[in-house]
Amino acid sequence: MTEQIINLETINPIEFFGVNNNKFDTLKKKFPLLKILSRGSLIKISGKPEDVSIASERIQLIIQYLERNGHMSENYFSQLLGDEDGNLNEKITDETGNDVIVFGHNGKIIKAKTRNQKLLVSNSDKNDIMFAVGPAGTGKTYTAVALAVRALKNKTVRKIILTRPAVEAGESLGFLPGDLKEKIDPYLRPLYDALDDMLPPDKLNYYMTNRIIEVAPLAYMRGRTLDNAFIILDEAQNTTDLQIKMFLTRIGPSAKAIITGDMSQIDLPKNQQSGLGRAIRLLRNINGIAHIELDGEDVVRHRLVKAIIKAYDTDNQAENEKNEKKK
Repeated sequence: MTEQIINLETINPIEFFGVNNNKFDTLKKKFPLLKILSRGSLIKISGKPEDVSIASERIQLIIQYLERNGHMSENYFSQLLGDEDGNLNEKITDETGNDVIVFGHNGKIIKAKTRNQKLLVSNSDKNDIMFAVGPAGTGKTYTAVALAVRALKNKTVRKIILTRPAVEAGESLGFLPGDLKEKIDPYLRPLYDALDDMLPPDKLNYYMTNRIIEVAPLAYMRGRTLDNAFIILDEAQNTTDLQIKMFLTRIGPSAKAIITGDMSQIDLPKNQQSGLGRAIRLLRNINGIAHIELDGEDVVRHRLVKAIIKAYDTDNQAENEKNEKKK
């Protein structure tokens, strides 16, 4: 007889045990010759060494899956446990599907919904630096954050760094009260909103407190080397030429980066030019750097957002043609 204790502290125990312990009951039925007990986040397995070893391997598979995805159906839980003899079906496949990036908070499925979003995901997997440019509502930031969370869960990076320039969007906010974090947070709120969808509050708080996930304004990147990290530069249309060059030269040898922006929403002062367009043009043909253009067809917000973007684009085009005729 042998005994082994497995700790479930890295996952949500409810996802492992199931509603009314139905998944845990399935586990015990799959291995009837073993004595399997639970106490809190610990599981104790007792029985013949070979049986304990097989059950332990299957449980570790489930833990690894839940660490990456956060949720697992009862059917897939049963599949990963194998048959009563502990044998896995050779045809077993990942239930998530190709388009799912990660399972978010409360099992929310976060997936690439449009053709260009799927291109963003596939190109990011193949390249270390990715430019994603397009209008509001096309899921640039949200998809990028999902990819970063997936990389962290899969342990391909040690941390996530989310940054954006602190530029006021066409209005003067004046003096903001509070400490430095409270002054900066309003500029970074969209990044926090995406993280809230993808991680449970306690885990997100742990990651933030231990600087595994870092959200900071772009100015704080100067002088650093960002390695073993998934880095996202959001709202890059509001970076100057020097700022985006500074950011791109921070990236370490084991890092990945996604730069997102919307060239129709530049909030820089009139005497400053956005550095995003030049960066894309200069770096377009470098191996390992990719570029994807999202458009109105990729809008995933309210159905009227697509119509709003189209109306503005049509008016801008007419205005440009009018100006050309005057010349």
